[in-house]
Amino acid sequence: MRSVTYAGETVTTTDDVAEALVQLTASIAAEGQAEAVSIPIVTGGGQEDEAELVIGVGNDVLSAPADWEGQEPDFSWAAEELRQHKRFPQAPAVAVEQSSDDANPDAFWDPDLDGFTRA
Repeated sequence: MRSVTYAGETVTTTDDVAEALVQLTASIAAEGQAEAVSIPIVTGGGQEDEAELVIGVGNDVLSAPADWEGQEPDFSWAAEELRQHKRFPQAPAVAVEQSSDDANPDAFWDPDLDGFTRA
């Protein structure tokens, strides 16, 4: 569990939600924008609730470990929603060089010739 501090207030949420929130906040801020999002939280009484935040430029978000006893709630759906946000940072495509011709025998398959292009 993580404590998320925002605008002088602290709320508690799961690790995956806090991580996704911080990454999305940084991405939106890098574009010079701000947006409103909602995240699930756990109140001091242990009840599940929701917090609404404006993240991006001028809105600092701090995530730190929280003291937590008991079973953690499953907020994985919310972390996934944050990761599906149009401004969530996506990993760039990375070109991988083939180590050798023998490593991938299908590399020389030519569907137009119905076979391999080399003997």
